Amino acid sequence: MTVKTRKKLIEVALPLEAINAASAREKSIRHGHPSTLHLWWARRPLAAARAVIFAQMVDDPSSVPELFPTEAEQERERQRLFRLIEQLVQWENTTNEDVLQRARDEIWASWRRACADNAGHPRAAELFDPDRLPAFHDPFCGGGTLPLEAQRLGLEAHGSDLNPVAVLITKAMIEIPPRFAGQPPVNPKRDLHRHWKGAQGLAEDVRHYGQWMRDEAEKRIGHLYPKVEITPAMVAERPDLKPYLGRRLTVIAWLWARTVRSPNPAFAEVEVPLASSFLLSSKAGKEAWVEPVIEAAPVQDLGMGGGDLVGLAERAARAKGYRFVVRVGKPPPEAKAGTKLARGANFRCVMSGTPIAGDHIKAEGQAGRMGARLMAIVAEGERGRVYLSPTPEHEAAARQARPAWKPETSLPDDPRAIWCVAYGLTTFGDLFTDRQLVALTTFSDLVGEAMARIRADALAAGLPDDPTPLRDGGTGATAYAEAVGVYLGLSVSRQANRLSTLTFWDAGGQNVQQVFARQALPMVWDFVEANPLSGSSGSFDGQVGYLTNAAATLPAQGTGSSARQADARAIISNGLCIISTDPPYFDNIGYADLSDFFYVWVRRSLRGVFPELLGTMAVPKAEELVASPYRHGGKKEAETLFLAGMSRAMQRSAAQSHPAFPVSIYYAFKQAETGAVEGTASTGWETFLDAVIRAGFGISGTWPVRTELVGNLKKTVAALASSIVLVCRPRPADAPSATRREFLSQLKAELPTALRHLQHGNIAPVDLAQAAIGPGMAVFTRYARVLDAEGKPLSVREALALINATLDEVLAEQEGDVDADSRWALAWFDQYGFADGEFGVAETLSKAKNTSVAGLAEAGILDSRRGKVRLKPPAELPPEWDPATDPRLTAWESVHHLIRALETGGEAAAAALVAKLGAKAEVARDLAYRLYVIAERKKRAADALSYNALVQSWPEIARLARESGPAARDLFEAAGG
Repeated sequence: MTVKTRKKLIEVALPLEAINAASAREKSIRHGHPSTLHLWWARRPLAAARAVIFAQMVDDPSSVPELFPTEAEQERERQRLFRLIEQLVQWENTTNEDVLQRARDEIWASWRRACADNAGHPRAAELFDPDRLPAFHDPFCGGGTLPLEAQRLGLEAHGSDLNPVAVLITKAMIEIPPRFAGQPPVNPKRDLHRHWKGAQGLAEDVRHYGQWMRDEAEKRIGHLYPKVEITPAMVAERPDLKPYLGRRLTVIAWLWARTVRSPNPAFAEVEVPLASSFLLSSKAGKEAWVEPVIEAAPVQDLGMGGGDLVGLAERAARAKGYRFVVRVGKPPPEAKAGTKLARGANFRCVMSGTPIAGDHIKAEGQAGRMGARLMAIVAEGERGRVYLSPTPEHEAAARQARPAWKPETSLPDDPRAIWCVAYGLTTFGDLFTDRQLVALTTFSDLVGEAMARIRADALAAGLPDDPTPLRDGGTGATAYAEAVGVYLGLSVSRQANRLSTLTFWDAGGQNVQQVFARQALPMVWDFVEANPLSGSSGSFDGQVGYLTNAAATLPAQGTGSSARQADARAIISNGLCIISTDPPYFDNIGYADLSDFFYVWVRRSLRGVFPELLGTMAVPKAEELVASPYRHGGKKEAETLFLAGMSRAMQRSAAQSHPAFPVSIYYAFKQAETGAVEGTASTGWETFLDAVIRAGFGISGTWPVRTELVGNLKKTVAALASSIVLVCRPRPADAPSATRREFLSQLKAELPTALRHLQHGNIAPVDLAQAAIGPGMAVFTRYARVLDAEGKPLSVREALALINATLDEVLAEQEGDVDADSRWALAWFDQYGFADGEFGVAETLSKAKNTSVAGLAEAGILDSRRGKVRLKPPAELPPEWDPATDPRLTAWESVHHLIRALETGGEAAAAALVAKLGAKAEVARDLAYRLYVIAERKKRAADALSYNALVQSWPEIARLARESGPAARDLFEAAGG
């Protein structure tokens, strides 16, 4: 007997703009956000996860005709649900029990309808218990966001992952807090009169015992982290230090430059610095930089006359070498580049100016001759950072550290993401200085000592003397001590991310930046060594603070929730579940390789708590569903492994999913492969979709959700900003077949409407191609198979190529909405970009587009002189332009003036133009999509970035334009903005 299902909200409509706005905003929230519990790559925003799971479980009003019989009533009810989602996704409502309970009530109402619908089903007692919601399961739980939000919505949540670091993080998110919900802290300094809600008591103990660890570490290793005394000699050289004369300042960080022997034979014994920058602070009015000063010995010491001055200077420099001096004030232009000559490992010798090639640096590193030299000391002053020249005492303090242990796990030789192996850093232990190793091992050892203290304090506070450990479900003093120990161990792991030779100094923010600013282990030439005892953001206090703030906000409900290590291809016996998951994106991120950086430390700290989970020497890799060519013998072999493994994982998800609910799957992979015959079709998308289809899924809905943070390191690339949420249901057994022509006809009928919806939802141009895959594949998976002219089934790659070709046609057809001058400019831009072209060619094209070169020049679109024609780039457009007085206003002009305004004056300046453009602003925005596609296809990266940035900034531009006054608001609203 078939289960009766109702269409869910996610299969019909979503308030996408509100979800995306909340998701984008959330990326800037740090205080208390669960992501600050511990780093994990490519986390989904809470807002997106919460909205998707809610909409996945709640009936769309159109499927409840008994309550909402007319379309008008259905739309009113849908809008009511939208308003609830708009509240639900706000960060401020993450712990708002009133809003959350209203969402839970909606879920329960839909569930009870499903139970009533299927009361006569043979398995009703098993599948449709009206008093118990189905459990939730994410088979690729990663950082735990999806199970956490399912738990927040009242579900029993389960997460599984092959990666033990992911499992440990998810345990800390969903499994441990409910176990000790509402329990007061046990530390002797606890507030006996406070009411402790949720995980607040647990978080308070993490804070208290983390402080104990920090203080105990200072007793043991504080001599390695001395304060710096401001001496009269320092003040004589730097009068700005006078207020600190005689004081001992706490050091926040030490800045080092890696060194190699100079390739110049005259200076072969000098270890010269590899510094990518000498800037310490670029903040206006507080600039500071490092100057390398060549030290020359006195002439008489060399026993030479003064004849050959050039030779004397060179020999003197060779005798004494160089030193680093910190200067304050406006730095010279060359300070920004340090000793770097070009991108990559290309430097110059500070002594002679001789270029230092990458091969020389690699040879030095592999021979064990790469060293480090202290460049500067950063101390804490009364009104900010104090930058000081290095001292022999501080360099000596670092050199005296003698670590008793270091992680010997080998770094993978993966040139895609692990870039330091070629320079002689071959183990994870090589990524830390000796002083950093001493600090991290000291903190690791203190986790065990802290757990012993916590257990004793827990017994004194009245917890049962139950020896059952945390891993076996214990709730007594032993289990509680281990629970607090898990968070302390994660704090040590967090500290490693700020205490490595792969961290770097941010001269703008004046702080220590983490190792994983990218999803990679890069090579950092001038690294920063944070002081873990300083109390700054890079210190152990800082790590514990981030973690406890996050732990205190965890929902701490749903005692049946769990996280465990499991292969997504294996059978998971949690019964039939609601499934939402975020699987690996083909080869985008090597989770196992990168997470070994953390694993070596959590294993040292917490192996006694989870001996099975942390039993292996490194994170399992062979079974990981990531298409890593270096590991699997080549690109083709890696694709084959990914397809087979993901197909099996999707089959397990299909078999495990509860029939009343669709499955939601997040996926993001940029389309980048174009063939002359096959068209554009990404291997990552092809392989993943092939796996979904092989699992028997059809696609019943797709949504582009803003999930990716485009941070400072991605501003110069067209990085994806969205994931596509695929909504899947098992494909009906009686699904029909279709011919290629029928599929293409249906695609052309449905894609234009879907594309318009995407553009109105402000999907970024860089995401448009992958977003269009959704509605296209929804058509493709509607059929059991699509047959070509020879009767052969159409492959996923061929379907993707047709979808992309249709997308290109639809975008080209949108050109009909713009004026003739702009259509000419589009055609010219496609061929020439902003470069010169022949006047004759331009004139011929103008006749075809019903315009003229003279008219185009009059419109301000182009320059025409000496037989050449050239489109004006945004930077050359007049800043005083006013569309209200332009006698020949064009969409082309409008979009490029908006780009000029955005790039020179920011969103406010662009908004001022939008307010003047009124309804024409939307036409300009739509034109940016077409221009992005052309620029990307033609490999014009800078132009593509400009068009993408305009659309991505549009929500804020529109908001500012609406707020600029009633007239502007009326104009903008008339345009549908």
